[in-house]
Amino acid sequence: MDLLPPLTPVFLTQREVADLLRVPVRTVEDWRLTRSGPPWVKLGRHVRYEQAELLAWVKERRHG
Repeated sequence: MDLLPPLTPVFLTQREVADLLRVPVRTVEDWRLTRSGPPWVKLGRHVRYEQAELLAWVKERRHG
């Protein structure tokens, strides 16, 4: 008996991350280049962000 199907990770582009967080794409690029932003993976020449890791990164920065 399967309780839930395995979750398939969702990968986002830099633009999708920027849109989700409502920041400029350049900010997302700067975070990546300075290694101060969310974790990312490089698939060939493409940079992608796993949605679950992005949301966890955002939660770690919550104040209040």
